[in-house]
Amino acid sequence: MKKTEESFLEDDKIVDLFLSRDEQAITETSKKYGKRLRRIAFDILCDHEAAEECENDAYLKTWNLIPPHEPRTYLFAFVGRIIRHCALDICKANRRQKRYAVYSELTQEMQECIPAPYSTEAEMDRLCLKELLETFLDSCSEEQQRVFVRRYWYFESVESIAKRYGMTQSKVKTVLFRMRKKLKENLKNGGYSL
Repeated sequence: MKKTEESFLEDDKIVDLFLSRDEQAITETSKKYGKRLRRIAFDILCDHEAAEECENDAYLKTWNLIPPHEPRTYLFAFVGRIIRHCALDICKANRRQKRYAVYSELTQEMQECIPAPYSTEAEMDRLCLKELLETFLDSCSEEQQRVFVRRYWYFESVESIAKRYGMTQSKVKTVLFRMRKKLKENLKNGGYSL
């Protein structure tokens, strides 16, 4: 017997459900993206129960943010960012030493390249920084982009990235080191003093 693929609503239709305040929007979002969203939270927290809690919080926050936002073409990225922030908030609140240490390590790695926005001026530069980051990532190979995003967006371990892409851990570390170095240079050229 041939297994049929599960069909999902298009993102713009799910957003229409949110806009019309139809609770089916949450069901459809969960059906389409729930597994991936939980994975984002789990990679940060290493706790299935906390990841599910984050997922529920993310749906509530999404409900409250649509409207005014209408992420018709980027719904997963929109909810993904929300769940990521929920997980980081839990991580900070609980100060889970093991995962918090990883979070701190990754933050330190990126602060070598990107200054932390502690001032109002730095916060105002956020859009410029975003554009520089996007340009930087566009200049990288697809493999480099995947490794970078897995490490610094999803907080995936070097070991896990190596396994996922059939690389050695040493190669992953080298790719990340070179990318941070290149990013630092690009940001310097873009006017950021580091």
